[in-house]
This record gives sequence, structure tokens and C-alpha cells, in this order.
Amino acid sequence: EGREDLQVNQLETQIWIKPDIQKTDVDFSEILNAIQEIAKDVNIFFDELEGVNSPSKDDDSLLHHGNLTSTSDDASRLEVVGEEVPDKNKTNGLYFRDGKCRIDYILVYRKSNPQTEKREVFERNIRAEGLQMEKESSLTNSDIIFVKLHAPWEVLGKYAELMNVRMPFRRKIYYLHRRYKFMNRIEKQISRFRGWLPRKPMKLDKETLPDLEENDCYTAPFSQQRIHHFIIHNKDTFFNNATRSRIVHHILQRVKYEEGKNKIGLNRLLSNGSYEAAFPLHEGSYRSKNSIKTHGAENHRHLLYECWASWGVWYKYQPLDLVRRYFGEKIGLYFAWLGWYTGMLFPAAFIGLFVFLYGVTTLNHCQVSKEVCQATDIIMCPICDKYCPFMRLSDSCIYAKVTHLFDNGATVFFAVFMAVWATVFLEFWKRRRAVIAYDWDLIDWEEEEEEIRPQFEAKYSKKERMNPISGKPEPYQAFADKCSRLIVSASGIFFMICVVIAAVFGIVIYRVVTVSTFAAFKWALIRNNSQVATTGTAVCINFCIIMLLNVLYEKVALFLTNLEQPRTESEWENSFTLKMFLFQFVNLNSSTFYIAFFLGRFTGHPGAYLRLINRWRLEECHPSGCLIDLCMQMGIIMVLKQTWNNFMELGYPLIQNWWTRRKLRHEYGTQGKTSFPQWEKDYNLQPMNAYGLFDEYLEMILQFGFTTIFVAAFPLAPLLALLNNIIEIRLDAYKFVTQWRRPLASRAKDIGIWYGILEGIGILSVITNAFVIAVTSDFIPRLVYAYKYGPCAGQGEAGQKCMVGYVNASLSVFLVSDFENRSEPTSNGSEFSGSPLKYCRYRDYRDPPHSPVPYGYTLQFWHVLAARLAFIIVFEHLVFCIKHLISYLIPDLPKDLRDRMRREKYLIQEMMYEAELERLQKERKERKKNGKSYHNEWP
Repeated sequence: EGREDLQVNQLETQIWIKPDIQKTDVDFSEILNAIQEIAKDVNIFFDELEGVNSPSKDDDSLLHHGNLTSTSDDASRLEVVGEEVPDKNKTNGLYFRDGKCRIDYILVYRKSNPQTEKREVFERNIRAEGLQMEKESSLTNSDIIFVKLHAPWEVLGKYAELMNVRMPFRRKIYYLHRRYKFMNRIEKQISRFRGWLPRKPMKLDKETLPDLEENDCYTAPFSQQRIHHFIIHNKDTFFNNATRSRIVHHILQRVKYEEGKNKIGLNRLLSNGSYEAAFPLHEGSYRSKNSIKTHGAENHRHLLYECWASWGVWYKYQPLDLVRRYFGEKIGLYFAWLGWYTGMLFPAAFIGLFVFLYGVTTLNHCQVSKEVCQATDIIMCPICDKYCPFMRLSDSCIYAKVTHLFDNGATVFFAVFMAVWATVFLEFWKRRRAVIAYDWDLIDWEEEEEEIRPQFEAKYSKKERMNPISGKPEPYQAFADKCSRLIVSASGIFFMICVVIAAVFGIVIYRVVTVSTFAAFKWALIRNNSQVATTGTAVCINFCIIMLLNVLYEKVALFLTNLEQPRTESEWENSFTLKMFLFQFVNLNSSTFYIAFFLGRFTGHPGAYLRLINRWRLEECHPSGCLIDLCMQMGIIMVLKQTWNNFMELGYPLIQNWWTRRKLRHEYGTQGKTSFPQWEKDYNLQPMNAYGLFDEYLEMILQFGFTTIFVAAFPLAPLLALLNNIIEIRLDAYKFVTQWRRPLASRAKDIGIWYGILEGIGILSVITNAFVIAVTSDFIPRLVYAYKYGPCAGQGEAGQKCMVGYVNASLSVFLVSDFENRSEPTSNGSEFSGSPLKYCRYRDYRDPPHSPVPYGYTLQFWHVLAARLAFIIVFEHLVFCIKHLISYLIPDLPKDLRDRMRREKYLIQEMMYEAELERLQKERKERKKNGKSYHNEWP
């Protein structure tokens, strides 16, 4: 009796769901035919329920090399009689053997693995959840077994409702605002004029892109009771492949493999080695013999390759909707952010290039560089002990000109612009993210309650407390234990930062020792440019140390994060991300900070040099200033780092995949690889790295730091970043489409903890640029000289004519006989004037040797110091005020988006009401036809 009642309920439900019956005028014979078909489905449904308790059919002894062994025999009974299955579905490796059931997920294990019992229980419970399964042995290794999973319509509908998957149910209605006739005429003329102009080359061809229906439809959480509201043309394609894989993965994460409350989920089976890999399939090959323009795309992967990952479309916009459909919202948001960042780099790169070109055009009019080049009678003191000779100031003419290219009158404007640009970039990204979240139905999406990490459960399984959200008992970490672990972790972070500082100290010692060695070198080219050679080799060695320490930092960050025992995966990811960013940021920028703010600042003066361990004399700046060293440091590190990252991102998987293809070609010939099924091809690809998008985000965030923090010293940094990012987008796209297995499509509302890191970098950039302009560059000393000590003193002018005599005023005089014994140069300078030198010059503001206080600071030194401090305070407060004002003025949500959201909410309520009203009216008509009527019916 219970079975008959269940049949009747199922029958009544299916009658209203059947799309053929949802018409106002239906023949009674059609209703009878539909009822007969539904009755067959009901019988099949009960046969499947009885088959749940049937013995397992996953005996590996039934497998043959390359042959399919189905464990879902009932699937064949679901086929419609007379329907022909295309041969292509049976051969492309995307379907089961019957050619109808699409493969939604792949599990891989080895028969030699001892975890057989756990795997059998897990697969038995998978079938109990309603998933269909087939197994097949690998063509290249009989020990490898592929488990193919398919989710039927009933399972997809059930879990889509549980997961609140939003699906399209009505097409959007676009309303045009009422316009006046005059405005309509103007718009017609403008559109006619645009017709004469060439098409925008950056836009993608709409004919090649598929019609993504969900982007033009209102969406709502899927409901089986209201299935008639949704637009279902074909049940097999209603849920796209990424959604199907996400639903199957959701099921696999909640299936038990052993008795016990914590023995659950695919992740644990992957961590203990029961399964070797788990991944969704790519949608076929990314290449085609036919042109996409004449024959169209073979699949979405092929379309992505042609319209996104191909180098020929580097100048076009990204098809973000297609990326989101294929890879999911999380990866789609990363590429949306990367594209937005790259687009915002265009104005920064243009202004930076303008500042550089301004320096080039004003080079011949720069009074300071002219005086340096003409100062043949000014002899500078040696820059190192003994081996460094005296030199004319005019010998540094080239370096003075190069310094002017980066340190000119437009530098301050560019520093303020970049500080404002960073704020505008972040604020407008908020707006862009809001639009994307609306278009991708992420506004109301909330992350599910995350599962507890297995390591956390194993560590704290004895202590439990009630979860305030789920109301279930869960492992609990005591506050004292958590604090002690955080203290140990913070101590480890501090120790590793000290290691970085020690490495920088080693580089400083190298620079101090090497400058004397290069000064005594046999080759005249190196001997005459000893300081540049020292800086260049030190930067290269520093880069090698950075790359070596990065490997160590990753292991230390992993150890410290596991030591903290985070409760969930997101907490683990945030903790690991913060540690790795701190390590790599300090590692990458520590030497740059030293050159910018410490090099040549604490050296003392001739006759009283400060020394390391009372032995090595600290390094001095070049006679033309320290900015040239900072430019070399940033340029070399930035170019080498980006080149190395691009090679490791694409070159490493390319080499590995090439080696795999080479072995397969050697064993099976040139035609063997093409005949492999899709799961075999995807298994031979490289898996996505264990940290997901961490490496991609970290690379871009560190580049953002280089672009903003020391941009006042290197205005070409945004241009280098722009060129790199144009390549980076296509490199990452090519890697995701062709070199990696298809990652699981996961959802996300934003870029996570990285946004807070970007805001922190933006604040730090204001401070560092203020110090670079005030301390590292000569902007403030020149300004003080022009207004106080130059020819225009007291006149309120600061042009080039006011800088006459600046070089001489910025140099102090030293008596050569006052040199220390260990600092006295080997040459006496007689090559300059024919007699030994009595005096030499050095960069500082000090009194002459015969003054009452020899080598004491002059009044000009204190004026310059006060001006520097005043500039730092004024610059920081001004820029921070502008940043906060911009943040306040720019709303997070665009006004048109806010109006669209409100109107959509109103229309959805109206549509739902009309649909329910229509359904009730149909029920009323059916009751009247059957002779059943009730009094006081509504409506």
C-alpha cells in the first residue's frame, strides 16, 4: 500500500512537471500517453530504489585493459526507445559507453593501493546517493583505474535545490528611458557617424561567442516544486558542465567511506592516498582542423582557446562570461581583477612615460647636469679606501643626465598621481566587482558553513562544544592553546624576517668589499665604473638569494600555518597567504629599502668614516646621487622577477607535458595520443597547484607593490607592469586551457584577503614615496637652494636660472692631509694638476677644514633637513586627505546598478505572483473539467 501511495504521489507530481501538458488546450489522448510514459518512469524509479541494496559490482577483476565495465545497468532502461545515439558521443571520451550519460567527474586510483575497503564503501555510498558509475583501466598503465561518474536529472535537481543554485526562469526586460525628440535626433546622428568609423578592434566578435542564456535572464534558486517556472529546453543541458561537476563534488564531499562521524569526504580519501586524483573533464580538444570562423567552435574549450588563450587576440577584451561558465566564478573573478588592473595601468604607464620623456626633453636645459658635466676643475675624494682614485666631477656626467631622466620637476606630481591612482583603482574595482557580482548572481550568495579540517579534528577530537550555527558538537581548541600557538608562529615570522635582514647585511658587506676590488681591477672599463659594476652584481646576487629564500619561506610558512591548527580551510588559506606575502614582500623589498633610505646616509665624512665592525667603510653614493642605484635595483629586480615567474608558470608545465607526450609517442606512435579518451588526456596534464590561485595573486600583488611603493624613483615601473600583464593574461589563459587539468568550478564573491593587502600597500606607498622624494632625491636641496641661497633668493622664483652654482654649494671641502692611514689613497692626485692635491670635494653640507669647528654641519644642512621633514608631513597629510575624499565620493555601488537591482527584485516578485496565479487558474479549470468545484474559491 505504501508503494502504491508513493506511485500516486510521484505520478501527480510528474503530471504537473511534464512540459507537454502545460498548455491550456490539451487532447485527452495526449494526457493518457503522458501518463503511460510517467508510469514507466515510476517503475524504473522503484527498480533503482531496490537496486541500491544490491551487492557491489566494482570488482576490479572484471576490468580489461581499455574496456568499459558499467556499474549502472539501470541506465540503459532510461533511454528513450528509437532515439539514436551519435557515434561521436561514444568516441570522444565525454560520455559513458551508452553515449548518453555525460561524464561529470573522474576519480583515479591504483589497483595496487591497499585502501581497497575504504574505496569500495565509498563507491557503494556514491551509488546510494543516485550517481551512476563506470570504470575503465588506463591504456598506458593497467594499474591505473578511472572511475567515471554521472549525475542523473533527479540527483541534479535534488542537490541544486539544496545548494541554492540559481538558474534562469524568465528573460530580462530592458526598459528604455523616455527621451525628448531633440535627444533622439542627436543620438541618431551620433550613431550614423559611428557607422562611418571603424569597429572597435578590442571587442570580441559576437558571432563567435555563444548565447549565454543565463546572462539575459532573471535567475532564482532552483526548486523542484516550481520547476515549471524555469526555462528548460533540454534537461541534459539545463545545468552546464561546471555546475554539474560542482554538484557531484558537493555529493562526494559528504559521502562516508568508513564508520565514524569524521570518516567522510573525498578530500580525506585524496589525502590518505585512497584516490590518486579527482577532476572534472575538459570539454574535448582545444584544437580543431577546421577554422572557427567557417565551422564554428567544437566546444567551449576550443572557443576559449581561440578567443582568449591564443596569442593572436592579445589586444582584445576577455570573454569573462565564458571564462566564468567554464572555470567558475572564483577563477573568473581573478581574470576580471587582472584585466581591470591591467586596464587601469594604461593611464599610470602613460603618465610615467610622460615624466620620463619630460626628463629627456629638458635634459639639455638642466642647469645641475650642465654644471656636473662642465666641472672639470672639481676633484672628488675617493669613494673607497686605498684603491679608489681621485676623480673629476665631470666623469659622472652620464650618471647625472640619467638621474635627471627620473628625478625632475614632474616627479613630485607623478608620486601624488600614483597615490591617488591606487585609491581610484581600488574604489572603482569595488564598483566593477559589484557589477560582476550582480551579473553572475553573487550578490545574495553566502558561503556555506565550512567543514572542519581533518588535522584539526584529529588534534582536538577529545574536546567538543556545540556549534552555534549547526547546533552539532564539534572539536574545540582551547583559548590558551590557540594563543600559545599564535605566539610561537609570530616568533617564527619574526625570526625569518631577521634572516632576511641578515641576507641584506651580507649584500651590504659584499658591496663594501667589492667596490675596492673593482677599483683595482685590471680592465679599465670595470675600474672606471667600479660603483656601477658593484651595484649591478649585487642586484643579481640579491635576486638569486631572493629566489632561494622563497623556497625556504614556503616551507616555513607551511610549517607555521599547520602549527597554528586553523579550524577551516579558508582560515588556513588566509593564514598561509598572510605569512607568504610578508615573507616575500620583505625578501623582495628589503634591499630596495636599504638603497633608498640608508645607502650613503650614515657614512660619516673623509677623515672620520663610520665602519662596520671597525673594519669596512660604509658605501657612499655616487657623486651624482643615490637615485641611480635605486633605479638600477628596481629595474633589474622587476624585469628578472617577472621573466622568471612567466617561465616557471608556463615553461615548467610545458616541459612536463612535452615529456609525457614524448613517452607516449615513443610507446604508442604518433597516432596513439590522438586515440586516447578525454579522461586519459586530462590525467596526463598537470594538476592545478595545491594552493589554487595563490601564486597568481601573489605575483600580481608584489608587482603592484613595485608599481606604487618606489614609483617616484622609477616612473617606468607602471609601463613595465603593463607590458608584463598583457603577456600574463594570455599566459595564464593558455595555461588554464591547455596545460592544466580542468579545475573545479567554485564560487566566490570577491578576491578575499588580497583586497586588504592591496589597501595596505596603497597606504605604505604614500609614506615611502614621500621619503623617496624628500630623502633619496635632490628635489628638496635644490628647492632650498633656489629660494634661500641661489641667485634668485628672496625673489620667489625657482627656475633653471636660479640653480646656477648649486653643484658647488652642495659640495664640501676636505684637506687631503687629514685622511686616516687606512683610507689614504695610493695615488696623490698629481695626474690632475702636476702636483699633489691639497683639497678634494665630497657631497655634504659641512664647514671647511680651517673653520673654528672643522667639518661641522652648516646652516644650510639644517635648512635642508627641516624642509625635508616639512615636505614629508605636508605630502602625507595632503595625499591621505585626497585618498579619503575620493573614497568618500565614489560609492561602492553604481547608481544604475542599484536601480536595476531594485527593479529586478520587484519584477521577480511580480513574475512569481503571476506564475502562481496562472497555476492556480489551471488547477481550477482542471477541477471544473473533472466535476469538482468548491465554494468561495480564490481567485
